[in-house]
Amino acid sequence: MACDSIEGWLKAGFESAFPGNDFSNVRALPATDAKFGDFQCNDALAAAKTLHMPPRKIAEAVFARLEAERPAFIAKLELAGPGFLNITVSPDWIAARLAALAADAHAGIPQTGAGQRVVIDYSSPNAAKQMHIGHIRSTVIGNAIDRIYRALGYEVIADNHLGDWGTQFGILIKGYRECLTQEERDNLTVANLEKCYVLSAAKAKEEDGAWKEACKAELVKLQQGDAGNLALWKRFIDISIGEFDRMYAKLGVKFDTYRGESYYNDTMPGVVAKLQEMGLAVESEGALVVNLEAEKLGVAIVRKSDGGYNYTTSDLACVKTRVEEYSPARIIYVTDARQQLHFRQWFSIAAKMGYSGVKLVHVPFGLMSYQGKAISTREGNLIKLDELLAEAVRRALEIVQKRTTTGDAPNPAADQATPAQLSLAEQIGYGAVKYSDLSHDPITDIDFSWDKALALEGNSGPYLQYAYARVCSLLDKAGNPDLSGASFACSEPVEKQLALQLLQFGPTVLRAAECYKPSVLADYLFQTAQLYSSFYQRSPILKSEPAVRDARLRLCALFGTVLSTGLRLLGIDTPSRI
Repeated sequence: MACDSIEGWLKAGFESAFPGNDFSNVRALPATDAKFGDFQCNDALAAAKTLHMPPRKIAEAVFARLEAERPAFIAKLELAGPGFLNITVSPDWIAARLAALAADAHAGIPQTGAGQRVVIDYSSPNAAKQMHIGHIRSTVIGNAIDRIYRALGYEVIADNHLGDWGTQFGILIKGYRECLTQEERDNLTVANLEKCYVLSAAKAKEEDGAWKEACKAELVKLQQGDAGNLALWKRFIDISIGEFDRMYAKLGVKFDTYRGESYYNDTMPGVVAKLQEMGLAVESEGALVVNLEAEKLGVAIVRKSDGGYNYTTSDLACVKTRVEEYSPARIIYVTDARQQLHFRQWFSIAAKMGYSGVKLVHVPFGLMSYQGKAISTREGNLIKLDELLAEAVRRALEIVQKRTTTGDAPNPAADQATPAQLSLAEQIGYGAVKYSDLSHDPITDIDFSWDKALALEGNSGPYLQYAYARVCSLLDKAGNPDLSGASFACSEPVEKQLALQLLQFGPTVLRAAECYKPSVLADYLFQTAQLYSSFYQRSPILKSEPAVRDARLRLCALFGTVLSTGLRLLGIDTPSRI
């Protein structure tokens, strides 16, 4: 049973005690309390139903096998409670694992996705409208999942599924021609497009209905390929993407493709025809529907009574195209929780159509409020994303200037800030906005608060950025020595606690990917930073004798590597000075 890993040893113990059973999922988890050791195995409880035995009896049998073949790196094994196995490892084993982590180009992140492809569909704003605070969640959650999957070795296709087709473009074209000045048309912006849409939509509600009919006529011309309307539509889309890219550049977000609803127009009739051939789509009151009552998902319309298509049809055409083009292992959709029924419906239809070989995942997120108030146009607080980010930078700049102003000297005005201060304020401000979202489970509703987002204490982006900057400052004070030959400090309890936490970085990244929750990684980074702070306060470093100093410095440096790597996976910069 010779094994050099805890889990290999545990699995061998279970298999030896109960041959012929599958114990591939046996795991050693970090102990919930140091008094229980370093790791715990609770799999005897999980095996009770399969083996038809009390968990304690299973654990006793496994314990005997493990004790008989206990490797040198296992300092202690204990049997506790209804069937827990508590494990304590040797400091030498921890030091060796830390050295391996420090030498790993992937910072301990397992390359489980190597050779696999995944499509991630996120952000998806509507063309011809400015991005607002409501777009932040899909964008930053999706981008964090994107980064995490790339770090795991997956080939990722990040797709921005724009809202670039439909009724609104008839309203836009009519409004463009009659609601804007010539100067506004010549110097067209997304703000002007949004303005003309609002004016045109208002006119479409007039009682005589003439404007509404004219908008419909423009839409029909567009759908039939009218050259003038197609040229206008393409101009609207290009201007919209240019504006979106400007916002994404601030957030460090990049997409591989921008494929809006229009991209799948020619595919939708064939999808509906296939549904009819398979007997899945049937006529109901002039429309074509798929009955999902057996799955308790109601009825899904795939072609409306007027012959038009809807989001269900578009999404089915989209998955067909993605499967044929990319052969992905999974496709991940990041949208708000109000669309959950829609996704359950068309996921079910896709499986019936034969797309069961690709894993379709919906990552729903809750609503965002702003400083205690619901975000809505009616409430007048539908804040433009540009304005939100500008305010984040302004507030972060105040923090930066306060920290760089000495004595009683007054803080300089914002327009007197140095380029370095402005760059740092952007890194802090944008990071604060992202982390205030990513630190929550995606499904929860969140309330954005400036005080919490920009706090230098507590669970915030700036707190973690400052923790990294402190490590850089410590290494600078030490003269940035070559620590490659130093051992790792992990014999003292506070050292060992931090060391074991650092070893959980890779498994945590994998867990965040498997449950599609960047918040799992955010929680880990905050907990690790707190452990580092405790270690730093209780363990003298620079004043210790050379061997101890270097061992502790190397632990600090590894913490800095893990923290900066984790923050980058969340899309957050790590300035070395704050």
